Amino acid sequence: MSFRIAIAQITGSENPSAENIRANAQAIRKQMHAASKAGVRLIQFHEGAFSSYPSKRLMSSTGPDTLGEADWSKVAWDVLEEELLSVRSLAKELKLWLVVGSVHRFSGKHRPYNSLYIISDNGEIVERYDKRLISNTEVSYMYTPGKKPVTFTIDGWTFGCVICIEINYPELFMQYEQLNVDCVLFSTYSEDPMFGIEAQGHAASNSYWVTFSPPVQGAKAVPAGVIAPNGQWIDQAKNDKPQIVVVDLDPTSVEAEEAIKYRRPWRRVARDGAIYRDRHIIDAQG
Repeated sequence: MSFRIAIAQITGSENPSAENIRANAQAIRKQMHAASKAGVRLIQFHEGAFSSYPSKRLMSSTGPDTLGEADWSKVAWDVLEEELLSVRSLAKELKLWLVVGSVHRFSGKHRPYNSLYIISDNGEIVERYDKRLISNTEVSYMYTPGKKPVTFTIDGWTFGCVICIEINYPELFMQYEQLNVDCVLFSTYSEDPMFGIEAQGHAASNSYWVTFSPPVQGAKAVPAGVIAPNGQWIDQAKNDKPQIVVVDLDPTSVEAEEAIKYRRPWRRVARDGAIYRDRHIIDAQG
């Protein structure tokens, strides 16, 4: 059975002001309606799509000319909570799952997480993925690093999540393969064309789908889209304008069937290594 997914490409913001958070939520709701009309089960948004992706210099308590500990009071937290309730309510109304990037705060003075909220078609936040391998700037001045991979299942399809520079760490993608995911959802705020190439490599080497959700600002480098288990793009946004890319994840498709049926099981056997051990030889010639 196939699974219909939408990858959103909306305009991003780096200032978590009340005005920007409301604009973000409005853009998210607009694309949720579009996805619902297209018969989509899950829609994905970029890193920081909901809260905005806070600029390190804007947030710096000693900035903008120098980097210092982030001042998280600059986030319009009350508006964020209000708009999050609105988006959750719409998810329930539309019977639509969504994955959306946001900062996630703790009580007290702890630094927040850079997260992806997983919101079910009942409007509940059923999981939250916290970015684990954060940058030097992020760990020095901004965020608390996450601890674990996150998977969730919809209609028999299992998904994992990765954020931005985590694309550079193959071990995270191999971990999700070991956790039997069908698709890894990749959300970013980057403008790095290499991220697209790396995403294709992870899809091909692990034989699962990988999605790619950037903001409009990053679409000139890599537009929103979906990569098949053979490493080929199935579809991408046609330009750097707000839109959704709707794709049916189909295990019987040409781009998926051989990779899922043959390559993925064989690579598990090969990585285990047992099949090779009895075939090793010791020879004087080396």
